[in-house]
Amino acid sequence: MSTRRAKLLEATCRVIALRGVRGMRVEDVAAEAGVSKTLIYYHFRDRAGLVTSALEYVNDRAEGYADIAEDDDSPAHELLLRLLAAEFQDDAAVRENSAVWGEVRAAATFDEGLRPVLTALTERWLVDLAELIADGQDDGTIPASVDSRAAAIRLTALVEGLSGRWLAGLITTGEARAHIAAALERELLPSART
Repeated sequence: MSTRRAKLLEATCRVIALRGVRGMRVEDVAAEAGVSKTLIYYHFRDRAGLVTSALEYVNDRAEGYADIAEDDDSPAHELLLRLLAAEFQDDAAVRENSAVWGEVRAAATFDEGLRPVLTALTERWLVDLAELIADGQDDGTIPASVDSRAAAIRLTALVEGLSGRWLAGLITTGEARAHIAAALERELLPSART
């Protein structure tokens, strides 16, 4: 991605995090980025393209900080904990990502045009988690009786719900991570499923 395009997407994310998708105007993004509206339209065609690109950008950034080593020999449930806990960090970019994701998810309630990209990115997240759960089932650290897809849906919903509370300052980063750890234990560990 070009540096200019990345800067435009960073500005878009800041505006969405502060004003929401419904309150975001292309003029605001242009002012935030210090560029003309024409340049934004050149790169993104329209407002919808800008919002869609911003969500994809947020997802790519999240994959970067939530990256877990594929050659890591840790048990699958530990990799899952690291992956999900990475969504809660005392870092401005992580908080902004979480805010943007929540704003786009909320806006999709009324804007059906946002649903396809939101669905695709959510599906990618679900598949990644379900594959890690299946890896744990293969190595015997997660019971075979766990429905990997259903568990992935519940865990991502928990992250999204905790995220709203975390961003609002209702829970701390440590508390959010502790809730993730407790949920993983209840969902996936053999001792919790007796």
